[in-house]
Amino acid sequence: QVQLVESGGGLVQAGGSLRLSCAASGSIFRLLTMGWYRQAPGKQRELVATITSGYDINYADSVKGRFTISRDNAKNTVYLQMNSLKPEDTAVYYCNAHFTRMDYWGKGTLVTVSS
Repeated sequence: QVQLVESGGGLVQAGGSLRLSCAASGSIFRLLTMGWYRQAPGKQRELVATITSGYDINYADSVKGRFTISRDNAKNTVYLQMNSLKPEDTAVYYCNAHFTRMDYWGKGTLVTVSS
């Protein structure tokens, strides 16, 4: 069982930056593929970025060049640095951990970008 706790959301003006963190419990963090997903009001949850245990990284086209995902295995934590934020980035951001056929989710953290 993996428990995930997100932090770092909040209200920011367009063009600003935020850094999200997701702390994971357990001893298998280094084996996990970690990801950030988001869900805007009235929309489906969508992939933002993922990072594998081998540090392979994937981004959604909408955030490439603005967001950076990283992980610190010593701290069991994955980060999402978000720069040049836009109003359309407003959403609840969820942390995801994937291992074999299991998926674990955090409760989410709200990011609101004002214009």
